[in-house]
Amino acid sequence: MKKILAILLMMAPFTLIAQQINVITFNIRFNNPGDGENAWPNRIDMVTGLLKFHEAEIFGMQEALIGQIEDVHKEMPGFEWFGVGRDDGKNGGEFSPVFFNKSKFILLENGTFWLSETPEKPSKGWDAALNRIVTWGKFQSKVTGKKFLFFNTHFDHIGIEARKNSATLIKKKIEEISGSQGLPVIVTGDFNLTPDQEPIVMLKKYLKDSREVSETPPYGPVGTFNSFKINAELEDRIDYVFVNDMVKVLKYGALTDYNHHRSPSDHLPVFVKIQLK
Repeated sequence: MKKILAILLMMAPFTLIAQQINVITFNIRFNNPGDGENAWPNRIDMVTGLLKFHEAEIFGMQEALIGQIEDVHKEMPGFEWFGVGRDDGKNGGEFSPVFFNKSKFILLENGTFWLSETPEKPSKGWDAALNRIVTWGKFQSKVTGKKFLFFNTHFDHIGIEARKNSATLIKKKIEEISGSQGLPVIVTGDFNLTPDQEPIVMLKKYLKDSREVSETPPYGPVGTFNSFKINAELEDRIDYVFVNDMVKVLKYGALTDYNHHRSPSDHLPVFVKIQLK
């Protein structure tokens, strides 16, 4: 019996191991000197400290300018990132970068598409006020060998049609990139929408809201936008982690960490512990 088990382990070294993965989505607020005491140089340590304390293993950020990404990367040894600026497909404008722990994941493929009628190039879609993008990666776990897809985005804050069409486009792109493989899918982002609004309802027709399917009760407040106010009502939930049926959500939390009566950002990071099925 021991010999048979040893042979099975040699033939399929990953199949008997489960892996829990800590995922975070975090709008870090762009580097705006006009934010005064909440300007980026005063928040770098809080942002990176939070990511390290909560042991993030893969995370998507929104509103990140290239200098901010470099600051975070410098403080997160062992992590790699990918993404492009939404203005020019290079370093111009805000990014929606994805960071991952290199010791736990292998990046197999990655790319960016714009939320517009011409997703393959820098562009503004429909009635959107700004260029908006989705950064995606195909990963393989070094622990289990399982592959999965990770998408990170920031929907427009004004365009009604843009947000509805963005929800449709993401579905199409997930199907294209996943193909017939039926891979686990994780989608993180600031959607600038509350759960009752139509584009979120559309997304939930093919993805699950991690807050709603968490195996343990959701932790923290409902709302995720605090406008840098420690005493904010926190009623509006606009930041999400969505998953498909091949991802089990073990824990969900909206993190209210702050230091010296200041918040790391004007959005709360959302933390989710998952397991790939």
